[in-house]
Amino acid sequence: MTIKTQPMGAYQTNCYIATVDGKDFIIDPGVGATQWVKENVTNPVAILNTHGHFDHVWSNAELQNELGVKLYTPQGDVMLLSSSSWMPDLPPSTPDVEVKPNETFDFDGVKVTFHHFPGHCPGCSMIEIEDAIFSGDFIFERSIGRCDFPYSSPQDMKQSLQRFKTIPYDKTLYPGHGGTTTIKQEQQHTDYWIATL
Repeated sequence: MTIKTQPMGAYQTNCYIATVDGKDFIIDPGVGATQWVKENVTNPVAILNTHGHFDHVWSNAELQNELGVKLYTPQGDVMLLSSSSWMPDLPPSTPDVEVKPNETFDFDGVKVTFHHFPGHCPGCSMIEIEDAIFSGDFIFERSIGRCDFPYSSPQDMKQSLQRFKTIPYDKTLYPGHGGTTTIKQEQQHTDYWIATL
């Protein structure tokens, strides 16, 4: 698997292209992502949203239209794609697939799993593709997603972090902002974040 990364927009939201067996998966196409994505894919098969916040989904509809591929969005965040209380000019998008919590998809032998970790927002998920996990705004390097937004839940975040602590394997995490980290590295800090909520 190869992974290309490009921070997008004022919030420097990471847009990823993960390529496995010649299939390109576009993850979190944010503000202004369309041109970069089009220049860096040869066989796009899906657009995947870790969650529904505007800086991760801004280019959804444009890419659906221009690439002709399906959009997969966590069920709990679908309502965020058509309206944003703090970004009223968000281009609305409609997912082709509303992803159920912890659902796995098989793209001709490439498995993609949405691990549901609500708290930052209702549908917040980490997307696992082979040895990579795209953690969106759930877990960052030495940090976690904010829980003071509309639809956020500190209680849900606490439960999600408790579950994150129990993941028995290690993989590289590719967050929605900032640099990469690993499951094991961030599990060392989980108790601290749980105590702050």
